[in-house]
Amino acid sequence: MMIKQQETINNVTTENERLIEERKIMEDQNKELNRTLGLILKFENIPAKDLCPNKECKACQKNWIPFQKKCYFFYSPHPWLTWSKSRDFCQDKHADLVVIDDLEEQEFVSNHTKYYYDNDHGYWMGLQQTNNNWIWVDGRRDTLGFWVKENLRTSGPKALLIPKRKFTESWAKAGDGFANKFICEREALLGFM
Repeated sequence: MMIKQQETINNVTTENERLIEERKIMEDQNKELNRTLGLILKFENIPAKDLCPNKECKACQKNWIPFQKKCYFFYSPHPWLTWSKSRDFCQDKHADLVVIDDLEEQEFVSNHTKYYYDNDHGYWMGLQQTNNNWIWVDGRRDTLGFWVKENLRTSGPKALLIPKRKFTESWAKAGDGFANKFICEREALLGFM
């Protein structure tokens, strides 16, 4: 009788542990579904087929490069665009011109740019001069100042990243009407990085 009761207790304990484990798995699945739903709602204007081709989600859309929880698009086809048209292009892709947050991001972006046309052409960034201050498109003042040391033939209230330069000396001033390549940036689908 005692052995039978012990066996029953062991069976109930084993079943209870199995149910606890199943519940934990279901709770984890529920959290993942809620996180995915949050991402879908956050990126509701981006077609699911672009982020999840063949029903397999990626951190970034096709032709975008992931880095530090963000996605980058390096625009290079001709015709190149003005700063304003470049920004419009990025915003149409639910992004904006790149904002450089730190040296690591500067290095990443610089490593993905290529020299083209001449020493004055580069890639538009989301940096512009307002009231004698350089302000990023997200509203923050620039604190990095990775400007070229020599004077280039360009000047103006917008900023370019000039390829094949020292990372900390590669930004140049340029006028909005100057056509260049550019870099778009947007948040990545975090769960897929």
